[in-house]
Amino acid sequence: MIGYVWPEPKTTAAGGRMMQLLQAFLGEGYQITVVSTASKTPYSHDLEELGIRTDTILLNDSGFDVFVQELGPEIVLFDRFMVEEQFGWRVAEAAPNALRVLNTEDLHSLRKSREACHKRNENFTTDQWLQEDMTKREVASIYRSDLSLLVSTFEMELLQKTVGISPELLYHLPFLLEEITLSEQSQWPSFAERKDFICFGNGKHAPNVDAVRYLKKEIWPLIRETLKSPNLHIYGAYLPQQLLEMHNPKEGFLVHGWVTDLDNELQQARISLAPLRFGAGIKGKLTQSMQQGTPSITSSQGTEGMHETLPWAGEVANDSKDFAQKAVELYQNEEKWQEKQQNGVQINNRLYSKTNLSKAFLVHLKCLQEDLQKHREENFIGQLLQHQSMASTKFMGKWIEAKNKGKHGETEA
Repeated sequence: MIGYVWPEPKTTAAGGRMMQLLQAFLGEGYQITVVSTASKTPYSHDLEELGIRTDTILLNDSGFDVFVQELGPEIVLFDRFMVEEQFGWRVAEAAPNALRVLNTEDLHSLRKSREACHKRNENFTTDQWLQEDMTKREVASIYRSDLSLLVSTFEMELLQKTVGISPELLYHLPFLLEEITLSEQSQWPSFAERKDFICFGNGKHAPNVDAVRYLKKEIWPLIRETLKSPNLHIYGAYLPQQLLEMHNPKEGFLVHGWVTDLDNELQQARISLAPLRFGAGIKGKLTQSMQQGTPSITSSQGTEGMHETLPWAGEVANDSKDFAQKAVELYQNEEKWQEKQQNGVQINNRLYSKTNLSKAFLVHLKCLQEDLQKHREENFIGQLLQHQSMASTKFMGKWIEAKNKGKHGETEA
């Protein structure tokens, strides 16, 4: 696995997703090597204790080619399309028989396009998304890969119907979650034992920062007009200064930052708030809320691609007044709250079963490996793009590598 960053499962949904994939491969007996150009942080998971080998790699360095040749991987997993752009052609040359799998996390181009539309106060359209440079880069990466993993049913449909990508190149694999048992549910604090609202998310993720600002400016004042006593607790790693400065105990708006045991805080809260106005993929904050028995109020953007036809684990609202009203109503209605809590259990257990999803995924990979040559022959656009990328990205990388060597030579001289 070539990581964009080292997995941080306690700070980001993407980190949690990567750990779920690694655990699935470990469960099947795979020997795993994880590499990245990034630096590790205090939040990076200790992969070595799981028996996973780790190495640091460099960009535009032929040493990576030697490393891959010696490793001889059967499968190479690229964490996000930017990593495939940088290393895909090298893997194709150094390990041509390795199955190349792209883990999209979410469609980055979709998220960025929606963010740009939100900032311009414009409605998002797929036509506009298709014209973005990042969209073209991301779609090209999908075509170059043997298989791309999508977490969202919405994104699966978007790529097939709007772009025309063959379903043979795509695989829907949402979060791989443990079943919520009756025993676990019996240990959850009750409606009466819970109080306050909670909102959480990584501060480096633009949709999360926007959501907290939206809460502070427009939604929380409306909630406090009716409910005087509850507080809103904001949690997240890497929160920017602008959010930390919003901390105001008199208004019940409490910005805590990073917390070691977020699950415990979720179980103490009665309602999870996630007023997301742009984004992509599926939302770890919402599945994590379900897993702790905490109903959520979110937007249609938040629930996109997450629950198929099952009733949502809370309420959905797309403007501040409706959002605040539904938050107040659910906070006060125990019967409805319990119903929404059970909706979350059903969504988790039916759509995110780690056991069922992991097994089907690994079987699919083995089938692809057995007929990889035919699979690639049927992907003509992928062949075309692979050829072009190896004639452009390859030589750009080699030029940068030579330039870097020249700089080092000058320094040594």
